[in-house]
Amino acid sequence: MSRLNAWLFAALVVVLGSTAACAHPHVWITSTSELLYAPDGSITGVRHAWTFDDMFSSYALQGIEGKTKGAYTHEELAPLAQTNVDSLKEFGYFTFAKADGRKAKFEEPVDYFLDYKDGLLVLHFTLPLKTPVKPRVLALEIFDPTYFVDFQLAKKEPVRLVGAPAACTFDVRRPNDGAASAQALGEQNFTDGSNANYGAMFANKITVTCP
Repeated sequence: MSRLNAWLFAALVVVLGSTAACAHPHVWITSTSELLYAPDGSITGVRHAWTFDDMFSSYALQGIEGKTKGAYTHEELAPLAQTNVDSLKEFGYFTFAKADGRKAKFEEPVDYFLDYKDGLLVLHFTLPLKTPVKPRVLALEIFDPTYFVDFQLAKKEPVRLVGAPAACTFDVRRPNDGAASAQALGEQNFTDGSNANYGAMFANKITVTCP
């Protein structure tokens, strides 16, 4: 693995955390999420699969050579996957949860790996909850506060409840198109910190309700 690739995702996150963030995204991710349940009906964590856009995927793979042309194994992509999850820690993995209105905290990710499919990189990882919860309402949001990364829920099966009680249901709310207001918002708004959480306007919201 080249030094460039070891640095790539870390560099992305540095930009995410900088005060000079821009008012429009530079990386696009299509997300699917699974909410994981224990036999007693409590939620134990969230399993994500994030598909990066073709431009970012191509750039990230520079310097990585697979044994088979145009294909990469999990082992060949393991160092890049490690860099991904390590770099995202500071930003809470862009995953925010509340159980009955109270913030739910996550442990560090487990079972993480990268896939390469149809020319795109897919990052898989599981975020265990520090304390399993059994709320009536779980609210999960996926977004980048700076809007450097644009998250979109997959059109087909964006959410699955794995092992959930039969009576549990979920609702998905995708963000409205805010491109016009994003363009109108000057970078000065970001450098002075007044819109440090601007990306929340573009949050994907998943609400799970259990009786």
